[in-house]
Amino acid sequence: MKMTKRKKYSKEFKFDAIALVVEQNYSQAEASKNLGINSNMLGRWLKEADNEDDHAFRGNGKLTPEQAEILS
Repeated sequence: MKMTKRKKYSKEFKFDAIALVVEQNYSQAEASKNLGINSNMLGRWLKEADNEDDHAFRGNGKLTPEQAEILS
């Protein structure tokens, strides 16, 4: 069984993809097709950006200010 390496997308790419749907009124399916990504992935990005505000897509190991406060 061959293991495929997951493709990583930059924070900027994710925000640009979200902007297509939110600001430019593309459908989620249309935006994901144009970008060559899975529609479900774009849906997760939209949900995360909506839930996390400015702290979306921090990357592995990066804490939100609230998480850092709890740890200190």
